[in-house]
Amino acid sequence: MFYYVLKYAIIGPLLRLFFRPRIEGPENIPEHGAAIVAGNHLSFSDHFLMPAILKRRITFLAKAEYFTGPGVKGRLTAAFFHSIGQIPVDRSGKDAGQAAIREGLGVLGRGELLGIYPEGTRSHDGRLYKGKVGVAVMAIRAQVPVVPCAMVGTFEIQPPGQVVPRIKRVTIRFGEPLDFSRYAGLENQKAAIRAVTDEIMYAILTLSGQEYVDEYAAKVKAAQAEQTRQTGPSKKFPKLRR
Repeated sequence: MFYYVLKYAIIGPLLRLFFRPRIEGPENIPEHGAAIVAGNHLSFSDHFLMPAILKRRITFLAKAEYFTGPGVKGRLTAAFFHSIGQIPVDRSGKDAGQAAIREGLGVLGRGELLGIYPEGTRSHDGRLYKGKVGVAVMAIRAQVPVVPCAMVGTFEIQPPGQVVPRIKRVTIRFGEPLDFSRYAGLENQKAAIRAVTDEIMYAILTLSGQEYVDEYAAKVKAAQAEQTRQTGPSKKFPKLRR
């Protein structure tokens, strides 16, 4: 109930007023039944903008840190994410990926929309990074379509370190649903799930026009953090292609 109060009476109207999101391809979202919406992840604002513009409710797998922060701010953040139906997933440890898949399949099993960011984390520089294969495992096992999505402009309104978003128009594009029924039963085959993941990432890339990096974002972040520790911070980000 509170989800719809936030969507239609509080946060949704404010987001539409300030960011005037331009929505392209909303007809590609199935009106009924389970489906995965797989998108790029450029900003913390993405968590709010996509649910605000969709007619259907969408559930995201959110990192557990959003639910475990200390103090009043941490409790408020946790309460907010719980209220909008987001599911905490612990991304640490060897079983983290399997836990996320189990939670995602539960959402799909109820015939709902599941939102996922295949990169696994926010892009720190506006580029699109290699996708993790969990999205492919879920799509094949649940036999559901995958709708690619591109958030355009959200990196500019709220890049890393930007607490209050800049007021600027953004675009949200949905591509045609991808059907992976031809891979039925192959969710344990590495070559198959890599091929499905790469197809999804290519569809997102086509919609977003980002520069693509064939490495995992978390790995690149860690390497750059180590470099920063040794040489000092840099505030330069590459320009995004449109």
